[in-house]
Amino acid sequence: MSLDLTNFTALSFDCYGTLIDWEAGIAAVLSPWGAERGLGLSDEELLVAYAAHEAAVEREAPATRYPDVLAEAFRRTGAGLGADVSDDWAARLGRSVPDWPAFPDSAAALARLAERYRLIILSNVHRDGFAGSNERLRGTFAAIITAEDVGAYKPAGNHFRALDETLPSLGVERGELLHVAQSLFHDHVPAKREGLPSVWINRRHDRPGWGATPAPDSAWSYDLEVPSMAAFADAVDSAFAEVR
Repeated sequence: MSLDLTNFTALSFDCYGTLIDWEAGIAAVLSPWGAERGLGLSDEELLVAYAAHEAAVEREAPATRYPDVLAEAFRRTGAGLGADVSDDWAARLGRSVPDWPAFPDSAAALARLAERYRLIILSNVHRDGFAGSNERLRGTFAAIITAEDVGAYKPAGNHFRALDETLPSLGVERGELLHVAQSLFHDHVPAKREGLPSVWINRRHDRPGWGATPAPDSAWSYDLEVPSMAAFADAVDSAFAEVR
């Protein structure tokens, strides 16, 4: 492994797609809507149809709170598929974030990682949404930076600039920080742009395509690829065991 995991003292995490199964959460609303509308589309097809619309709303209206982003992206998805999305359906997706499930390995992996690193959240949601998700993750985070805090959505650089401003108060040097995320589009593109080393949690390693995430549209890189948070925690334990 070329990346020495013992060189870092802090990890910054994307949450949705990495720790929380946002595709399952979104599909839990889109799927019954699609069935009601008689679209005959699979969950994967609905997620692919949805992906570009959420990114577009976030880019066009960066100060919009995430529940409203979800609702508008849902309306645009419906329009693109030729099917109406009522206000009730749009609101249902908008308020669903706290109900989205955690990946089965997330909470235990975070607890293991917290024994060696300070943990930081960089998330494209609102504060209340993340608070609901953290009831499932049970994580202890040194800092939580959300889209609501910075007035923008990744892959814009606002989260990472806020992160740079936060690190001194945590006693963390920038060279001691490693970014951990699933989305190439939302996280590994800006991490490369900001010169941050990163780990790709490739949650879709056993499925083709990009799902609810747009394909990366700029240069991206990562320093380590693993299929899950559990595998990442295992890699960390192994790295530290080697230096004992």
